[in-house]
Amino acid sequence: MDYSASINDPDNPAGASPWGSSPTGSPQHPRTNTFPSRDIVSPTPYHPIQPGSASYSQEDIMGAGAFHRPDSSAGASVSDAESRRPDTAESTQSDVEVQHGFGQQYQRQTSSQQQYPVGQHKPEPQRYHHSIARQAHHALATHYKLQAKITGLERTGRKDPILRFDVHTNLPKFRTTQFRDVRRTHSEFIKLADHLISSNPEAIVPAVPPALTSAGAGTDEDEARVKASLQRWLNYVCSNDVLMRDDEMVLFVESDFGYSPMLKRKQPATGVRRRVIKQFAPPPDDTPELQDARPVVKLFYLGSMDAGHKVDKLVKARRGLGLAESDFGVKLGAMNVQEPHQGLANAYRKLGKTIQSTGDFHAAQGTAEATTIGDPFQYHSQDAFIVKETLTNRHILLRELLQAQQLTRSKLNAADRLKASSSVRREKVDEAISALDEARSNEIYLQNKTQRVTANLLLEQRRWTARTAADLRLSLREYVIREIEAERRTLATLESIRPDIRAIDSSGGLSRLGRESHPAARRASLAASQGPKGDSWSGVPRRPDGLNRSISGSFMSTPEGANGEEDGVGHDRSLSGSTGGLPGLKEEDDEDRVDARNAASRLANVL
Repeated sequence: MDYSASINDPDNPAGASPWGSSPTGSPQHPRTNTFPSRDIVSPTPYHPIQPGSASYSQEDIMGAGAFHRPDSSAGASVSDAESRRPDTAESTQSDVEVQHGFGQQYQRQTSSQQQYPVGQHKPEPQRYHHSIARQAHHALATHYKLQAKITGLERTGRKDPILRFDVHTNLPKFRTTQFRDVRRTHSEFIKLADHLISSNPEAIVPAVPPALTSAGAGTDEDEARVKASLQRWLNYVCSNDVLMRDDEMVLFVESDFGYSPMLKRKQPATGVRRRVIKQFAPPPDDTPELQDARPVVKLFYLGSMDAGHKVDKLVKARRGLGLAESDFGVKLGAMNVQEPHQGLANAYRKLGKTIQSTGDFHAAQGTAEATTIGDPFQYHSQDAFIVKETLTNRHILLRELLQAQQLTRSKLNAADRLKASSSVRREKVDEAISALDEARSNEIYLQNKTQRVTANLLLEQRRWTARTAADLRLSLREYVIREIEAERRTLATLESIRPDIRAIDSSGGLSRLGRESHPAARRASLAASQGPKGDSWSGVPRRPDGLNRSISGSFMSTPEGANGEEDGVGHDRSLSGSTGGLPGLKEEDDEDRVDARNAASRLANVL
């Protein structure tokens, strides 16, 4: 047999055999027969090597494929070995003689190899041993990965959607490294998550995102959010070292027609027993971080659930406001029919349409609030509940460990009493020993499991805290941006009706709001506050040195060369930060008035 073919030494690309230390010819000459010749000695040691010979390990001697016979060899294959007749005494004796002959021949070869000095040849077996060690280290350092990428979402109405995704992995449990167009329903994702929660008490499995968001089924935003949330869930599960090695992950990916868990495991305690256990004080815990984590997680679970309910009430109120405004706009627009004044009739018609549009904007704003902040609160509430129950399972495991320790002590005391007894029967001794061994083995198993669960949950809890905080920050950021956009849209819509309101009559219409007519410099500008450069809030372009001025407590007077509106606003700002009158500063009679415009201007300056 040619053993050099099974060796691939990176240090020697020429392919020299590790058994080439002997100066005898290498068994690599061409053969005309597939049977090994009689003078070729197999390197497999049938007898122990003498102490004076070279020290080979069992892996060095056998090599990578030492026991893999060629298909054309004379030895029987696996199927032949199963179908051959049983060995008789004669055949067994002949096999022993043959093996003894091979052993003597191998000993003669090893003794002939000892005749050569060690310095005449390179110690290749030692080098081969180092290469095997490097290969073993490379195998241990292999980074296993499991990656899944969602490629599509198929939905028919409000039915269970189907998600299509591709999988790439180098885990040895899978049949191949790539799986294309795997199709799983959302309910199958929930089944997988339930199994992972039950079978992996040392891991925190995130909650499966809902199949439908508040954006509405069939919308582009709903599809994008569902795909993004499920992609994040897959990324976390596939990157977790514990979850990615679960056997159900293989079935979830490789199943051709649907998926159902092969092993259905339940929680360690369910129903009434679980509720009763929760009523007791938690067991003694030597990990303060996990001991303090469960109350915090429970408070977060209750707080996020309450916040989600309040957001739902806010959304309902916002949508009700939108409907009321739309109805009010329709009725207000219908008043132009019976209004004899042309300017006022035109204002009624324009104002009705504007209020109706504002109602539609408020309804859309309610939907945006439910999507950006309501759904995240509900999801994180479900996720925190899973974390809380996972930490509860650890408490149950600690209780089981304490009970196992008490049982072991009781069995040990029973064995001691039996040992001190004067009359001992053999049956009782055997029973006590077996009970003690069983109790000790159960205690050791629970001890190891508790240590593993505690060590892993410590890391998982930190990851969950960081992940939840980051998700909530992103949700709040998106919520604030959507709220600002909605308010800017509403403000721009209301400002669009301002010229029509002021054009009701020649005196300015409703711009004076029942007060006396002020100078032209004090009248509100018709410039829109919403422009391509952002909010100006007062309808006046920003000052170029606005950033250099102090926000509060500024005593700098504004230049008189600017327009009247800017002068008034700047002077109001100076008065807002002053504690008394300043010498040389002229105050107007109507300077301290506070209306909606000045209040908005002052608030914008503070912010």
